[in-house]
Amino acid sequence: MAPLKKKGDLAELKVAADLIDRGCRLSIPFGEDCDYDLIADYEGRLHRVQVKHSTSDGHIIVVRCRSHSLTKGKVRFVKRYTAAMVDWIAAYDCTTECCYYLPSRELGDGRNTLTLRLQPARNNQQAGIRNAGDYLHPDFGVDPGMEPAGIEPATFRVQGERSAS
Repeated sequence: MAPLKKKGDLAELKVAADLIDRGCRLSIPFGEDCDYDLIADYEGRLHRVQVKHSTSDGHIIVVRCRSHSLTKGKVRFVKRYTAAMVDWIAAYDCTTECCYYLPSRELGDGRNTLTLRLQPARNNQQAGIRNAGDYLHPDFGVDPGMEPAGIEPATFRVQGERSAS
């Protein structure tokens, strides 16, 4: 088995165990062509969860918000996840041995990566910082694609598409 496949499988198992500890029931999509790895059923509400493996450096966690489709070892296609495809990106960081849950509203029209800080920035920057601790406890009772009240939507187009359906 390829090393990347092993890392992905480990991350899926760790996230699945964490979701069960949080009171979710789990379903696993059949086949390899789904945009998500797990379906978490929390109090009757279904959440599509894409799982990612990460190895932090003790300061930051870089979460890849994309997948590569390979043919004969060469990248054929890059898929960037959006709120239309998944509800959460769950990142298992093997350094901290924690699962972090990024709501789909932070994906916008598709990003390459999101960075979570384990420690404050050395230059004391506060604006635009995502503290990893804020992503340890997901609120499965709210729609992860919608902006919280009082915050101007960064992903207005995506939010409108989800609200209209």
